[in-house]
Amino acid sequence: MVIRRIDPVSAAKMQGVIGAVIGLLIGACVSLIALAFGGLAASQSDEAIGAGMFGMLLGAGAIIVMPIFYGIFGFIGGLIWAFIYNLAAKFTGGLEVDAS
Repeated sequence: MVIRRIDPVSAAKMQGVIGAVIGLLIGACVSLIALAFGGLAASQSDEAIGAGMFGMLLGAGAIIVMPIFYGIFGFIGGLIWAFIYNLAAKFTGGLEVDAS
């Protein structure tokens, strides 16, 4: 079986979803770190309450912003990747896959 063409929108959708899942995982890690350091800063003194709130907001925002950011850039990257693959496949004949 030879893959001669990849639909750019189909590849972009896949890359967008994969990027959003990766963004969710990275956002969760950033969130945990920000919440931990925000709580640590708030526990050090009464004047650091603002730092604690900033850490908590950064942590909560990371879970929302990172998947969107990674999803959008994954979608754009998928479009570009499929376009370049289709150009290269015209010259090389495509990617040969053994599906047995």
